[in-house]
Amino acid sequence: MRWKRTIQLLDVHCEGEIGKVAIGGVPKIPGNTIAEQLNHINTVDDSLRRFLCLEPRAAATGSVNLLVPAKRPEADAGFIILQADQAHASSGSNSICVTTALLESGIVEMKEPETVVILDTAAGLVKATATCRDGRCEKVKLTMVPSFVEALDVEIDTPHWGRVRFDISYGGIFYALVDVDQVGTKIEKANARALVDAGMALKDLINKSMKVVHPEIPEISGIAYVMFRDRDPDGLVRTATTMWPGRVDRSPCGTGNSANLATLHARGLAKVGDTFRSRSIIGSEFEVGLAAETEVAGRKAIIPTITGRGWTFGLHQIALDPTDPLANGFAMTDTWGPQAGEIG
Repeated sequence: MRWKRTIQLLDVHCEGEIGKVAIGGVPKIPGNTIAEQLNHINTVDDSLRRFLCLEPRAAATGSVNLLVPAKRPEADAGFIILQADQAHASSGSNSICVTTALLESGIVEMKEPETVVILDTAAGLVKATATCRDGRCEKVKLTMVPSFVEALDVEIDTPHWGRVRFDISYGGIFYALVDVDQVGTKIEKANARALVDAGMALKDLINKSMKVVHPEIPEISGIAYVMFRDRDPDGLVRTATTMWPGRVDRSPCGTGNSANLATLHARGLAKVGDTFRSRSIIGSEFEVGLAAETEVAGRKAIIPTITGRGWTFGLHQIALDPTDPLANGFAMTDTWGPQAGEIG
Protein backbone atom coordinates (compact mmCIF):
# COMPACT_ATOMS: atom_id res chain seq x y z
CA MET A 1 0.00 0.00 0.00
CA ARG A 2 1.32 3.44 -0.98
CA TRP A 3 -0.32 5.70 1.56
CA LYS A 4 0.92 9.27 1.71
CA ARG A 5 -0.99 10.12 4.91
CA THR A 6 -2.11 7.95 7.82
CA ILE A 7 -3.85 9.09 11.00
CA GLN A 8 -4.89 6.93 13.95
CA LEU A 9 -8.31 7.65 15.42
CA LEU A 10 -9.76 6.57 18.75
CA ASP A 11 -13.54 6.31 18.47
CA VAL A 12 -15.32 8.08 21.33
CA HIS A 13 -18.82 9.38 21.95
CA CYS A 14 -20.15 11.69 24.65
CA GLU A 15 -23.79 11.10 25.56
CA GLY A 16 -24.39 9.92 21.99
CA GLU A 17 -22.42 12.59 20.12
CA ILE A 18 -19.43 11.16 18.25
CA GLY A 19 -16.11 12.92 18.87
CA LYS A 20 -13.31 10.85 17.33
CA VAL A 21 -9.86 11.73 18.60
CA ALA A 22 -6.81 11.76 16.30
CA ILE A 23 -4.13 10.29 18.58
CA GLY A 24 -1.40 9.61 16.02
CA GLY A 25 -0.14 10.94 12.71
CA VAL A 26 -1.44 14.51 13.13
CA PRO A 27 0.79 16.80 11.03
CA LYS A 28 2.32 19.99 12.37
CA ILE A 29 -0.10 22.89 11.98
CA PRO A 30 1.37 26.42 11.73
CA GLY A 31 0.52 28.88 14.51
CA ASN A 32 1.85 30.18 17.81
CA THR A 33 -1.50 29.62 19.57
CA ILE A 34 -4.31 27.11 19.16
CA ALA A 35 -6.45 30.00 17.86
CA GLU A 36 -3.86 30.73 15.15
CA GLN A 37 -3.76 27.04 14.22
CA LEU A 38 -7.56 27.02 14.01
CA ASN A 39 -7.42 30.08 11.76
CA HIS A 40 -4.81 28.38 9.54
CA ILE A 41 -7.13 25.41 9.00
CA ASN A 42 -10.11 27.66 8.28
CA THR A 43 -8.44 30.24 6.04
CA VAL A 44 -5.24 28.77 4.58
CA ASP A 45 -5.34 24.98 4.26
CA ASP A 46 -8.47 22.94 4.96
CA SER A 47 -7.26 19.72 3.32
CA LEU A 48 -6.79 17.87 6.63
CA ARG A 49 -10.31 18.76 7.76
CA ARG A 50 -11.81 17.63 4.47
CA PHE A 51 -9.75 14.42 4.59
CA LEU A 52 -11.09 13.53 8.05
CA CYS A 53 -14.63 14.92 7.95
CA LEU A 54 -16.01 14.35 4.44
CA GLU A 55 -16.89 11.26 2.43
CA PRO A 56 -15.64 8.73 1.44
CA ARG A 57 -13.60 8.54 4.66
CA ALA A 58 -16.20 10.02 7.03
CA ALA A 59 -19.94 10.12 7.62
CA ALA A 60 -22.42 12.89 8.27
CA THR A 61 -22.37 12.68 12.06
CA GLY A 62 -19.79 13.68 14.62
CA SER A 63 -16.50 15.55 14.87
CA VAL A 64 -12.82 14.72 14.67
CA ASN A 65 -10.59 16.20 17.37
CA LEU A 66 -6.97 16.85 16.47
CA LEU A 67 -4.64 16.34 19.41
CA VAL A 68 -1.86 18.93 19.13
CA PRO A 69 0.90 20.05 21.51
CA ALA A 70 -0.38 22.55 24.07
CA LYS A 71 0.74 26.14 23.53
CA ARG A 72 0.19 27.19 27.14
CA PRO A 73 2.66 25.69 29.64
CA GLU A 74 -0.01 24.84 32.22
CA ALA A 75 -1.97 22.65 29.76
CA ASP A 76 -1.62 18.88 29.35
CA ALA A 77 -2.75 18.80 25.72
CA GLY A 78 -4.22 20.97 23.00
CA PHE A 79 -6.96 20.09 20.56
CA ILE A 80 -8.84 21.50 17.58
CA ILE A 81 -12.37 20.44 16.64
CA LEU A 82 -12.90 19.58 12.98
CA GLN A 83 -16.37 19.40 11.47
CA ALA A 84 -17.82 19.31 7.98
CA ASP A 85 -18.06 23.09 7.70
CA GLN A 86 -14.89 24.29 9.44
CA ALA A 87 -12.64 23.97 12.48
CA HIS A 88 -14.31 25.13 15.68
CA ALA A 89 -12.88 26.70 18.81
CA SER A 90 -14.68 24.92 21.63
CA SER A 91 -17.08 22.09 22.45
CA GLY A 92 -18.19 20.53 25.70
CA SER A 93 -18.96 17.08 24.30
CA ASN A 94 -15.68 17.01 22.39
CA SER A 95 -13.75 18.14 25.49
CA ILE A 96 -15.25 15.15 27.31
CA CYS A 97 -14.34 12.85 24.40
CA VAL A 98 -10.77 14.17 24.35
CA THR A 99 -10.36 13.82 28.12
CA THR A 100 -11.72 10.27 28.01
CA ALA A 101 -9.37 9.40 25.13
CA LEU A 102 -6.30 10.91 26.80
CA LEU A 103 -6.87 8.99 30.03
CA GLU A 104 -8.08 5.63 28.72
CA SER A 105 -5.34 5.47 26.06
CA GLY A 106 -2.63 6.32 28.60
CA ILE A 107 -1.47 9.47 26.81
CA VAL A 108 -2.14 11.25 30.10
CA GLU A 109 -1.66 9.16 33.24
CA MET A 110 -4.94 8.22 34.91
CA LYS A 111 -5.05 8.67 38.66
CA GLU A 112 -7.92 7.21 40.67
CA PRO A 113 -10.32 8.34 41.97
CA GLU A 114 -9.81 11.67 40.16
CA THR A 115 -7.59 13.08 37.44
CA VAL A 116 -7.41 16.73 36.43
CA VAL A 117 -6.55 17.41 32.77
CA ILE A 118 -6.00 20.95 31.46
CA LEU A 119 -6.98 21.35 27.80
CA ASP A 120 -5.66 24.13 25.58
CA THR A 121 -8.29 25.26 23.07
CA ALA A 122 -8.69 28.18 20.71
CA ALA A 123 -11.23 29.63 23.16
CA GLY A 124 -8.93 29.28 26.17
CA LEU A 125 -8.09 26.76 28.87
CA VAL A 126 -10.67 24.17 29.88
CA LYS A 127 -10.22 22.29 33.16
CA ALA A 128 -11.46 18.71 32.97
CA THR A 129 -11.91 16.88 36.27
CA ALA A 130 -12.38 13.18 35.53
CA THR A 131 -13.83 10.65 37.95
CA CYS A 132 -11.86 7.45 37.35
CA ARG A 133 -12.29 3.87 38.54
CA ASP A 134 -10.88 0.49 37.43
CA GLY A 135 -9.05 2.08 34.50
CA ARG A 136 -12.12 3.81 33.14
CA CYS A 137 -13.06 7.47 32.94
CA GLU A 138 -16.58 7.37 34.41
CA LYS A 139 -17.55 11.02 34.04
CA VAL A 140 -15.94 14.39 33.34
CA LYS A 141 -16.70 17.78 34.85
CA LEU A 142 -15.56 20.65 32.64
CA THR A 143 -14.83 24.13 33.91
CA MET A 144 -15.55 26.01 30.73
CA VAL A 145 -14.19 29.27 29.34
CA PRO A 146 -15.97 32.51 30.35
CA SER A 147 -19.41 32.81 28.76
CA PHE A 148 -21.26 36.06 28.11
CA VAL A 149 -24.34 37.53 26.49
CA GLU A 150 -23.91 39.48 23.28
CA ALA A 151 -27.58 40.52 22.99
CA LEU A 152 -30.95 39.49 24.43
CA ASP A 153 -34.32 39.43 22.68
CA VAL A 154 -33.07 40.22 19.20
CA GLU A 155 -35.74 39.93 16.49
CA ILE A 156 -35.51 39.09 12.83
CA ASP A 157 -38.11 38.78 10.06
CA THR A 158 -38.25 35.38 8.39
CA PRO A 159 -40.15 34.21 5.31
CA HIS A 160 -41.43 31.04 7.03
CA TRP A 161 -42.15 31.89 10.68
CA GLY A 162 -42.69 35.65 10.68
CA ARG A 163 -40.79 37.56 13.34
CA VAL A 164 -38.51 35.32 15.41
CA ARG A 165 -36.96 36.36 18.73
CA PHE A 166 -33.59 34.99 19.86
CA ASP A 167 -30.62 35.62 22.14
CA ILE A 168 -27.01 35.84 20.99
CA SER A 169 -24.61 34.43 23.56
CA TYR A 170 -21.06 33.08 23.72
CA GLY A 171 -20.19 29.79 25.38
CA GLY A 172 -16.85 29.08 23.69
CA ILE A 173 -18.39 29.84 20.29
CA PHE A 174 -21.30 32.13 19.41
CA TYR A 175 -24.87 30.83 19.47
CA ALA A 176 -28.26 32.08 18.45
CA LEU A 177 -30.63 30.64 21.09
CA VAL A 178 -34.21 30.22 19.90
CA ASP A 179 -37.30 29.01 21.78
CA VAL A 180 -38.42 26.12 19.60
CA ASP A 181 -42.15 26.89 19.59
CA GLN A 182 -41.44 29.85 17.31
CA VAL A 183 -40.65 27.50 14.41
CA GLY A 184 -43.74 25.34 14.90
CA THR A 185 -42.14 22.09 16.04
CA LYS A 186 -40.86 20.27 19.13
CA ILE A 187 -37.46 18.89 20.12
CA GLU A 188 -38.03 15.22 19.36
CA LYS A 189 -36.07 12.66 17.34
CA ALA A 190 -38.83 12.44 14.73
CA ASN A 191 -38.48 16.19 14.08
CA ALA A 192 -34.70 16.26 13.57
CA ARG A 193 -34.92 17.09 9.86
CA ALA A 194 -37.37 19.95 10.46
CA LEU A 195 -35.16 21.33 13.24
CA VAL A 196 -32.09 21.21 11.02
CA ASP A 197 -33.86 22.96 8.14
CA ALA A 198 -35.07 25.68 10.50
CA GLY A 199 -31.69 26.06 12.18
CA MET A 200 -29.79 26.36 8.90
CA ALA A 201 -32.22 28.94 7.56
CA LEU A 202 -32.07 31.03 10.74
CA LYS A 203 -28.30 30.83 10.96
CA ASP A 204 -27.96 32.12 7.41
CA LEU A 205 -30.39 34.98 8.00
CA ILE A 206 -28.79 36.00 11.30
CA ASN A 207 -25.21 35.91 10.02
CA LYS A 208 -26.22 38.03 7.03
CA SER A 209 -27.91 40.61 9.24
CA MET A 210 -25.30 41.05 11.99
CA LYS A 211 -21.66 40.44 12.79
CA VAL A 212 -20.31 39.15 16.08
CA VAL A 213 -16.63 38.89 17.03
CA HIS A 214 -15.09 37.85 20.32
CA PRO A 215 -13.63 41.01 21.92
CA GLU A 216 -10.36 39.27 22.86
CA ILE A 217 -10.05 36.42 20.32
CA PRO A 218 -10.69 37.78 16.81
CA GLU A 219 -10.34 34.30 15.30
CA ILE A 220 -13.73 33.47 16.87
CA SER A 221 -16.50 35.24 14.98
CA GLY A 222 -19.95 34.68 13.54
CA ILE A 223 -22.87 32.59 14.75
CA ALA A 224 -21.56 29.02 14.69
CA TYR A 225 -24.83 27.30 15.58
CA VAL A 226 -28.50 27.85 16.21
CA MET A 227 -29.61 26.04 19.37
CA PHE A 228 -33.31 25.46 19.94
CA ARG A 229 -34.45 25.25 23.56
CA ASP A 230 -37.53 24.15 25.44
CA ARG A 231 -38.64 22.83 28.85
CA ASP A 232 -39.72 19.23 29.41
CA PRO A 233 -42.69 18.48 31.70
CA ASP A 234 -40.27 17.54 34.51
CA GLY A 235 -38.63 20.98 34.30
CA LEU A 236 -35.42 19.96 32.53
CA VAL A 237 -34.11 22.17 29.73
CA ARG A 238 -34.22 20.34 26.39
CA THR A 239 -31.91 21.46 23.61
CA ALA A 240 -31.24 20.79 19.95
CA THR A 241 -28.14 22.37 18.45
CA THR A 242 -28.35 22.36 14.65
CA MET A 243 -25.08 21.89 12.81
CA TRP A 244 -24.09 22.60 9.23
CA PRO A 245 -24.62 21.12 6.73
CA GLY A 246 -27.55 19.21 8.17
CA ARG A 247 -27.63 17.40 11.50
CA VAL A 248 -28.58 17.79 15.15
CA ASP A 249 -26.13 17.44 18.04
CA ARG A 250 -26.90 14.16 19.79
CA SER A 251 -25.58 15.44 23.13
CA PRO A 252 -27.19 18.23 25.18
CA CYS A 253 -24.35 20.51 23.89
CA GLY A 254 -21.84 21.90 26.38
CA THR A 255 -20.99 25.20 24.73
CA GLY A 256 -24.65 25.80 23.89
CA ASN A 257 -25.72 25.22 27.48
CA SER A 258 -22.89 27.48 28.65
CA ALA A 259 -24.21 30.20 26.35
CA ASN A 260 -27.77 29.59 27.53
CA LEU A 261 -26.69 29.72 31.18
CA ALA A 262 -25.21 33.17 30.52
CA THR A 263 -28.62 34.34 29.31
CA LEU A 264 -30.33 32.91 32.42
CA HIS A 265 -27.79 34.72 34.61
CA ALA A 266 -28.30 37.98 32.71
CA ARG A 267 -32.07 37.70 33.26
CA GLY A 268 -31.64 37.04 36.98
CA LEU A 269 -32.78 33.40 36.64
CA ALA A 270 -29.47 31.76 37.67
CA LYS A 271 -26.90 32.61 40.33
CA VAL A 272 -23.51 31.31 41.45
CA GLY A 273 -23.88 27.83 42.90
CA ASP A 274 -26.97 26.88 40.89
CA THR A 275 -27.04 23.60 38.94
CA PHE A 276 -29.60 22.14 36.58
CA ARG A 277 -29.84 19.29 34.10
CA SER A 278 -30.11 19.66 30.35
CA ARG A 279 -31.54 16.93 28.11
CA SER A 280 -30.69 16.28 24.48
CA ILE A 281 -32.93 15.33 21.58
CA ILE A 282 -32.15 11.62 22.24
CA GLY A 283 -32.70 11.91 26.01
CA SER A 284 -29.08 11.98 27.23
CA GLU A 285 -28.22 14.55 29.89
CA PHE A 286 -25.56 17.00 31.11
CA GLU A 287 -25.35 18.63 34.51
CA VAL A 288 -24.86 22.37 34.05
CA GLY A 289 -23.53 24.57 36.85
CA LEU A 290 -22.72 28.22 37.43
CA ALA A 291 -19.33 28.24 39.17
CA ALA A 292 -18.46 31.96 39.28
CA GLU A 293 -19.01 35.43 37.89
CA THR A 294 -16.25 37.17 35.92
CA GLU A 295 -15.68 39.69 33.13
CA VAL A 296 -14.61 39.56 29.50
CA ALA A 297 -13.35 42.83 28.04
CA GLY A 298 -15.35 44.79 30.62
CA ARG A 299 -18.64 42.94 30.11
CA LYS A 300 -20.30 40.66 32.66
CA ALA A 301 -19.57 36.98 32.18
CA ILE A 302 -19.86 33.67 34.00
CA ILE A 303 -17.81 30.49 34.43
CA PRO A 304 -20.03 27.50 33.61
CA THR A 305 -19.41 23.84 34.40
CA ILE A 306 -20.60 20.94 32.27
CA THR A 307 -20.62 17.34 33.50
CA GLY A 308 -21.18 14.34 31.24
CA ARG A 309 -19.88 10.92 30.23
CA GLY A 310 -17.77 9.61 27.37
CA TRP A 311 -17.20 6.09 26.06
CA THR A 312 -14.49 4.69 23.78
CA PHE A 313 -15.82 2.17 21.27
CA GLY A 314 -13.15 1.55 18.66
CA LEU A 315 -9.73 2.25 17.22
CA HIS A 316 -8.91 2.60 13.56
CA GLN A 317 -6.50 4.09 11.06
CA ILE A 318 -7.51 6.32 8.18
CA ALA A 319 -5.26 6.63 5.15
CA LEU A 320 -4.96 8.37 1.81
CA ASP A 321 -3.77 6.69 -1.37
CA PRO A 322 -1.87 9.28 -3.47
CA THR A 323 -3.78 8.15 -6.59
CA ASP A 324 -7.22 8.65 -4.99
CA PRO A 325 -9.13 11.20 -7.12
CA LEU A 326 -11.50 11.87 -4.17
CA ALA A 327 -8.78 13.07 -1.83
CA ASN A 328 -10.57 16.39 -1.36
CA GLY A 329 -13.73 14.72 -0.06
CA PHE A 330 -17.38 15.28 -0.88
CA ALA A 331 -20.83 15.23 0.70
CA MET A 332 -24.12 14.18 -0.87
CA THR A 333 -27.50 15.77 -0.21
CA ASP A 334 -29.13 12.35 0.28
CA THR A 335 -27.54 11.94 3.70
CA TRP A 336 -26.03 15.33 4.57
CA GLY A 337 -29.04 17.47 3.70
CA PRO A 338 -29.56 20.11 1.01
CA GLN A 339 -26.79 22.37 2.36
CA ALA A 340 -24.23 19.70 1.40
CA GLY A 341 -24.34 21.02 -2.15
CA GLU A 342 -22.35 24.02 -0.89
CA ILE A 343 -19.39 21.82 0.10
CA GLY A 344 -18.45 20.90 -3.46
